[in-house]
Amino acid sequence: MIVGVPKESYPKERRVALVPAAIPALTKAGFEVVVETGAGDEAGYRDAAYIEKGAKIQPSRTSVFETADIIVQVLCYGANDITGKADLPMFRKDQVLIGFLRPLGSAEVVQQIAATGVTSFSVELVPRTTRAQSMDALSSMATISGYKAVLMAADALPRIFPMLTTAAGTITPARVLVMGVGVAGLQAIATARRLGAVVYAYDLRPAVKEQVQSLGARFVELPIEAKNAQDARGYGTAQDEAFYARQRELLAKVVAVSDVVITTAVVPGKKAPVLVTTEMVKGMAPGSVIFDLAAERGGNCESTKAGQTMIEHGVTIIGAVNVASGVPYHASQMYARNITTFLSHMAKDGKLELNLEDDIVRETLLTRGGEVVNTRVREFLSLPALVAK
Repeated sequence: MIVGVPKESYPKERRVALVPAAIPALTKAGFEVVVETGAGDEAGYRDAAYIEKGAKIQPSRTSVFETADIIVQVLCYGANDITGKADLPMFRKDQVLIGFLRPLGSAEVVQQIAATGVTSFSVELVPRTTRAQSMDALSSMATISGYKAVLMAADALPRIFPMLTTAAGTITPARVLVMGVGVAGLQAIATARRLGAVVYAYDLRPAVKEQVQSLGARFVELPIEAKNAQDARGYGTAQDEAFYARQRELLAKVVAVSDVVITTAVVPGKKAPVLVTTEMVKGMAPGSVIFDLAAERGGNCESTKAGQTMIEHGVTIIGAVNVASGVPYHASQMYARNITTFLSHMAKDGKLELNLEDDIVRETLLTRGGEVVNTRVREFLSLPALVAK
């Protein structure tokens, strides 16, 4: 089977779905690889490097879609709501599509993808199990985003992060608060600590306290308890408004003394909870920075505008989207490893074997034969249950 890598079409997207180093592993598994010319340029991977590793270069996006049995992308239609729809007419029945598809977003979009007849796999749905860890693209990109967010916040902050003792006096370290201690939050903590900041972290899941402390940060404990704080996949669950109101009240003092606040709290398929109100922003010192990693999901800060950086009450609020694309070389490398492992997992004699008894295959399979076949997605989007044929 032929694996095709088109150039990413989302505006300012610099990542590429496969890097040259991934080609030999796919060749060993029985696949051929074709790459659209220039697909890896923005990430630092030239056509010559792909050719050297055994891939073939195609002159256009159309030729990649026509040639390939399997299309691998970073942002497919669904995750790419700006230019992704243009790919739909190029898909053919039973072609395989793998990438970010935002399956819990719009029922209409997911059904449009299904209507093309493609067999699509959504990397957001990879189960959070030990077996699937090496295929977890969501965690890979969250790692990159957590790292990049701290660097961008540090650049916007009018002071330095570490403590310095100089002939001109002692400079105290910056105080950083990370709200939401998932993969992105943990990487943000680690990066801020490396830069020398004093770091605090809060999460509604008390179980993460040990992880926070292991990175040298201080865990903020509040006298409120969340109900069913995390789901079976390890993600934080949505709480009622009474909980969030009390949470904001208790966190206001911590936010007020922070130089940088990095928010990462998202609930799959739902609007991000508001953790920082406009009133809390007013209480921060002028020059402080809020980096809202949940901007694409509505934002954890009440004042966040997705895709914009703004100053409100003297506080810089960064609502950057698609943050992982800002580190395209290593983001592409990590993503390519996830995709290569996923393809190799399903490969048998150079073909894909869709074993639906395997939870990794079953849970990531989104569409097949013109239907949305993922049970979890159908339930979430309120689609009627499929009738067994």
